[in-house]
Amino acid sequence: MDMVLVPAKTVASAKGDGPSVDVSSASNRVFLVMLVITKIIEQESLDLSIFGSADGAAWEAKSIAAFPQKFYCGESPLLLDLRSHPDVKFARAHWEMARWGRGTETPMFEFGVTMKEVPAEILKEVMAEARTA
Repeated sequence: MDMVLVPAKTVASAKGDGPSVDVSSASNRVFLVMLVITKIIEQESLDLSIFGSADGAAWEAKSIAAFPQKFYCGESPLLLDLRSHPDVKFARAHWEMARWGRGTETPMFEFGVTMKEVPAEILKEVMAEARTA
């Protein structure tokens, strides 16, 4: 199950939210979320969080996962485990950005966020390796 939380090469200059994505049909409730930043300007930061909802309309006040603050282009993975959030049926990305220093005060990031279900067999294998390490 592959989902798009923010379409690739989305250009944003203020805080915002991605579309609501239905995760209720996932057979496994563990996902690999990938943030890909393709363009930035200097002296700015991006904070990207994942929020959950039971109905796709009312969103939890606190995020269920968050990337570390980002300043540069690149790809960043995040493991999202919804097994401890059985009420979450929908997910969406929320971002905030800041800019400081010289030049325009308006930040600009070009980025995208995808989410892919981690197959149960891969998760079992990784968990077994972690126990023996």
